Amino acid sequence: MATKEEVLEQVEAALKTVNDPELGIDIWNLGLVYDVQIDEDNNVNIEYTLTTMGCPIGPMIEDEVKAVTNDIEGLGTLSMEMVMYPPWTPEKMSPLARSALGFV
Repeated sequence: MATKEEVLEQVEAALKTVNDPELGIDIWNLGLVYDVQIDEDNNVNIEYTLTTMGCPIGPMIEDEVKAVTNDIEGLGTLSMEMVMYPPWTPEKMSPLARSALGFV
């Protein structure tokens, strides 16, 4: 069985493959993933946000995250929670995302 650390590493790698459909950059590098928690049974809870409060893509992102994590060996239950606080700002982006979007 996969260790807690291995599952967490695979979940984080999977999150880097889920793109925000409007910006074309993954949710990890955009800074939309606020927290990833894993318990002793390898159940994972992902806390994430959206770039704007009225953005309608939350369910689409959740569906894609569930699809890309579905085959992770040892993963327990995956749950996702969308939060709007603290609000997302461009400062939360990685240097890679800032460069891709022209923020210097």
